[in-house]
Amino acid sequence: MSGSNVYQIDLSVNAIYIVQDGHCTMLPAMEFGSDTFIIRNNKILDVIRSKRVRLNGQDKIE
Repeated sequence: MSGSNVYQIDLSVNAIYIVQDGHCTMLPAMEFGSDTFIIRNNKILDVIRSKRVRLNGQDKIE
C-alpha cells in the first residue's frame, strides 16, 4: 500500500485503539468501568467513560 501510515503499539499495554482518518487514538484500560462509543456516519464522535466503585464500608468515595 503506497503512502500508508504506520503506527506501532505496545502489546504489553491494555488499551483500546481507535483509528480513523489516518489518526490513532489510545484509550487506556480502566480497573473497573465501561466505555460507550457514540458513532455517527461511521465515525466515533465521543467516548463516554463510566467508572464503577464498589462499596466496601469506606467513609468516602473519591
